[in-house]
Amino acid sequence: MSTLASHPHAADPTRFLLDAEATLLDLYIESARADWVYNTYITDDSEFVSARGNARYLKESANLAKVTLTWDPKRVGPVDARKALLLRLGQPLAAPADPKEADELTRLVAELQGAYAKGRYTPRGHSKPLDLEALSKLLRESHDPTVLLDVWTGWHATARPMRKGYARFVELGNKGARDAGFGDLGEMWRAKYDLTPAEFSRTVEHLWEQVAPLYKELHAYARRKLNESYGDDVVAKTGPVPAHVFGNMWAQSWEYLFPLLAPPNADPGFDLTPILVGRKTDPVGMVKFAEAFFVSLGLDPLPSTFWERSMLARPRDRDVVCHASAWDVDADNDLRIKMCIEITGEEFHVVHHELGHNYYQRAYRAQPFLFRDGAHDGFHEAVGDTISLSVTPEYLRTVGLLSTVPGPEKDLGLLMHKALEKVAFLPFALMIDRWRWDVFSGAIAPDDYTGSWWRQRRQSQGMVPPVERSEAEFDPGAKFHVPANTPYMRYFLAAILQFQFHRGLAKALGWSGPLHRFSIYGEKEAGKRLNAMLEMGTSRPWPDALEAVTGEREMDGTAIRDYFRPLEEWLKKENRSSPVGW
Repeated sequence: MSTLASHPHAADPTRFLLDAEATLLDLYIESARADWVYNTYITDDSEFVSARGNARYLKESANLAKVTLTWDPKRVGPVDARKALLLRLGQPLAAPADPKEADELTRLVAELQGAYAKGRYTPRGHSKPLDLEALSKLLRESHDPTVLLDVWTGWHATARPMRKGYARFVELGNKGARDAGFGDLGEMWRAKYDLTPAEFSRTVEHLWEQVAPLYKELHAYARRKLNESYGDDVVAKTGPVPAHVFGNMWAQSWEYLFPLLAPPNADPGFDLTPILVGRKTDPVGMVKFAEAFFVSLGLDPLPSTFWERSMLARPRDRDVVCHASAWDVDADNDLRIKMCIEITGEEFHVVHHELGHNYYQRAYRAQPFLFRDGAHDGFHEAVGDTISLSVTPEYLRTVGLLSTVPGPEKDLGLLMHKALEKVAFLPFALMIDRWRWDVFSGAIAPDDYTGSWWRQRRQSQGMVPPVERSEAEFDPGAKFHVPANTPYMRYFLAAILQFQFHRGLAKALGWSGPLHRFSIYGEKEAGKRLNAMLEMGTSRPWPDALEAVTGEREMDGTAIRDYFRPLEEWLKKENRSSPVGW
């Protein structure tokens, strides 16, 4: 392993970085393989091996990053300077200098993630504990508020044991960030967007200001309908709404409320889930649909190893991490996805999203190792979601899933269904990292973790817990990305960028109809524009990548408002006699 004093090329940035990339590539592959085994076969042994592989990568990347802090910036070329910054920011964690603390940190990450994966609760009337998938199904399908409350509180209780470990994780994560030259872990996360951390925070707030009016109209309409359904004792006519009645464990997606919230006489005209089930679509078939979309854009099919090595369904004989994720195990062409695919319309979109990661990963594989990533992490998340926006009725007819395309009179239903997924998600995606930035900076102390979580959710989402919460709870830990230490701002930015990409491609192809009816399926020119962005990786600042697709150089939330304009106008009329806001 290298050290600051002993590295033979520490004084030669170009040579040093080439050596660093070769070293990190080897460690990356070792860590990725160990992590894959852990995620698909959870045991104490696989947890240990995964933690050790991550520790080796984190320690070495931290050691190499410290060398770059000794260089005179005036004597480092722009390419090497970018590589040096990305070396410091390559992982959402930096290992503390103390080897014992570095080992403790990686163990904590594995333990927290494992605790989440093993979470179970036995609802009333059930004889055995249920995992998150089964609990989420109850939450989606039940309309009994006592059942919803029981399931919601039961899952959130599984996070209680993580509280002490998470506080220690924050302490050690901040030490590593400071050793890497940042004020705290949150500042380190915000430094990777070609902006200063302060500039990035202001950019994010501006984007939210652009889209918040649409969310507030949707919230007001949903609150009225939920009040009519459940009554004043469960959902009040004004103010925030309890978080257990939205059909989602975190109220981050409201699409299962569609039967309640659908505009009159404006259902979408089809339900993709029974169509897929009726065709006897299996998990492999779900992925084949998504692969065919990318191929229609002129991109190559997935490698044969993808089909041999991916985990597409939940195994019956072991615990696994079912949370959907895309993998690039060798930073070249060993592409995989890991998810427990259910045959639903929702999962149909998720599969398209995950393959977006894989196609991005393959496109930038010719870049140097430190440039093998998205222009920023929001780009990585947005690619597959941009494809998902093109899963229109016209596309579904083209691939044989629909026999007829619903007419424009069904557009409000289509837009409402999409808004319950996309627009409802925005404030949660924003607040989860807002909360962590404050935790990492010390503005939120461990004895205020749960209280501050709900204050921020009330402010951003208009949500409150359905029952009183105390600091004996650790409600943030009930969301995978907190114990797994996965930054969440990428999802907020992706929610902005996917609509901006979609609008930019529509303009480039001369589309004059409504944005929600536009699809890039089969459009080779759209594929060329997308691939030009994908191949850049992170070798250039993200405005260059954005411009390749859209012709624009700033992230812009108005594309969401453009896409949902007919729905927003309808919501304003519906809310004329209802309060908006909380």
